[in-house]
Amino acid sequence: MPAYPSLTTERLLLTLPSGSAAERLVTYATKNREFHEQWSPDRPTDYFTAPFWRRQLEAARAEYLQRQGARFVLFYRDRPDGPVVGQCTFSNLTRGPLQACYLGYHLDRDAIGRGLMHEALRAAIPFVLRDLQLHRVAAAYMPTNEKSGRLLRRLGFTVEGYARDYLFLNGAWRDHVLTAFVDPQAPPPCP
Repeated sequence: MPAYPSLTTERLLLTLPSGSAAERLVTYATKNREFHEQWSPDRPTDYFTAPFWRRQLEAARAEYLQRQGARFVLFYRDRPDGPVVGQCTFSNLTRGPLQACYLGYHLDRDAIGRGLMHEALRAAIPFVLRDLQLHRVAAAYMPTNEKSGRLLRRLGFTVEGYARDYLFLNGAWRDHVLTAFVDPQAPPPCP
């Protein structure tokens, strides 16, 4: 049986769960549909179904085993079989001289403002940098989403630029502030 990461913080458990968590992700996605919509791309027609989430969870596990990403699902530490609290995703890995990935994240609307994503990312970022042997984690946020901007700054991300019409979200191209966290201790890439 392959080993998948399981990170714990004071209040959270970050895992790459099996397909058995699909129904809990459907509940999370449905509950937060309107709340997340302003920052989300168009969703596939089956996004709010268990088969969609089973496929996503299986793909996330395969991606991790292939060293191509880590898509964590967040649960409360004392309720690992309880509701989904959020997700943080390290994806689109680039190897070679860059050794980087992109970070995306979101929380349940009822969990906002309690420092949970900060707590989750303080555990996940060092783990991903070390485990996937990366040098850089990039993250972008819409200028109107100042909560994300504050979160990234608190985590040590540096603003690197401004991208016009960067992502197509909620029906339109949206500008984004580009940031990155760089690990100065990262070893050089293997040739």
